[in-house]
Amino acid sequence: MARRNSKRIALVGAASILALGSAPAHADTLREALVAAYNTNPTLLSERATLRATDEEVPINRAPGLPSLNVTATHIEFLRQSANQFTAPVRNLGVNAQAQVPIYSGGAVKNGIRAAKERVAAGQANLRATESSVFSQTVAAYMDVLRTEALAGLAANQVEVLRVNLEATRDRFEIGDLTLTDVAQSESRLAVAEGDLRNATSNLIGAQQTYIQLVGQAPIALEAPPPLPGLPDNVGLAVDSALKNNPDLLAAKERADAAAFDTKVAGAGRLPTIGLFANGDYSNFFGTLGGPIAADLIQAETTANAGIRVTIPLYQGGLPAARQRQAGARESAALENVIATERNIIAQTRSAYASWQASNAVITSSQAAVEAAELSLEGVRAENSIGNRTILDVLNAEQELLSARAQLVTARRNAYVAGFTLLAAMGRAEARDLNLDTGGPLYDPVVNYERVRGKSWDWDRDPKPAPQSTRTVDIEPPEASFGPQLAPGE
Repeated sequence: MARRNSKRIALVGAASILALGSAPAHADTLREALVAAYNTNPTLLSERATLRATDEEVPINRAPGLPSLNVTATHIEFLRQSANQFTAPVRNLGVNAQAQVPIYSGGAVKNGIRAAKERVAAGQANLRATESSVFSQTVAAYMDVLRTEALAGLAANQVEVLRVNLEATRDRFEIGDLTLTDVAQSESRLAVAEGDLRNATSNLIGAQQTYIQLVGQAPIALEAPPPLPGLPDNVGLAVDSALKNNPDLLAAKERADAAAFDTKVAGAGRLPTIGLFANGDYSNFFGTLGGPIAADLIQAETTANAGIRVTIPLYQGGLPAARQRQAGARESAALENVIATERNIIAQTRSAYASWQASNAVITSSQAAVEAAELSLEGVRAENSIGNRTILDVLNAEQELLSARAQLVTARRNAYVAGFTLLAAMGRAEARDLNLDTGGPLYDPVVNYERVRGKSWDWDRDPKPAPQSTRTVDIEPPEASFGPQLAPGE
């Protein structure tokens, strides 16, 4: 079984990423969103069930190597008898009991069990990958809600600013201080801003629905997420961690090992098999054997025999060889898939690291741009009041400030998502790594494996399956609201 040695990462702190002011009295946190996804996300719960099904491959492959016992009962009514058979019975009850004990199967059972265990390990790695993927999607959805809320708030604020500008422009036009062209420019910018606000509101609704789909509940006044600890100092450290801990790569390696055992299982088809057997038979003719002389014949009898059976395949039309060649080709494909997965992981890790670094740089430049745009707008407005600047200059300065603020909000979202994506690629973005409090013990796939691996009773059943994930049909769509924390310039 693949064991994880990844360092635990605690999601602690309260540094603001997107929020621009104080949080409301009650708000959802990123930790709460991740816990909800961990407990109710259907994709994650489905993968857990899939792994439980994979666990059963071990007892399934062990069963052919265990003793078996069968009983067959047959009742026969002879409807038409031969005229030459004077002792032909009318009816017969036959009971046969057969026990078989496999001794040697050419290694098919042993290697089948080994392959099944490797697939269980691969399934556990796949579950880790699914958990990490769901968390990455949840983080992105959480940040998208915050970003779209901020952008919608900026758009709403811009509409209000342009409305005030339009009223002031019309007042100055009435006294002859400005021209009709200035009024038209203000009206045009306001109309564009109102369209941008509608688009921003639509984007916010879409982000909220994606959040509901992943988390299973509506976002309520989301708080700014905590900082991400454990991020690497350089890309080399990130790649090294990914090659050691990435669950997709570990799963690919386990599947390749399983394919190697499959090749040995296929080769066992040409080897001898040895087994013990015992048979017991009971027959009863119910007094009908022998007709008129039935009293002189024994009407019921019991027989038994035991022995050893050796089967030596001599010729099977090339079937074992074909199966072994087929398994070997699949093993080659699995080995190549390991390299392909490794390449993909390296590319993902380097790309996520570059994106994280670039977003951090954009945050720095965007903060400078916002400060400069705010100062520029203040100066342009002052100069416009004394006639040195036109209304169009003011409108352009306001648009530049809006663009700078929107770029800053987006850069902060991108930096956080890229950082979490980097942790996921490094194999450090699962529930244990994030130290989540899920309201109970974390799901341990080894528990079910240990529960079923040695079971051999034919009537051992689990409870009837029932879904555990939550439905979202009854969740009311959240309203697109923009709190005071989204007011620009805070």
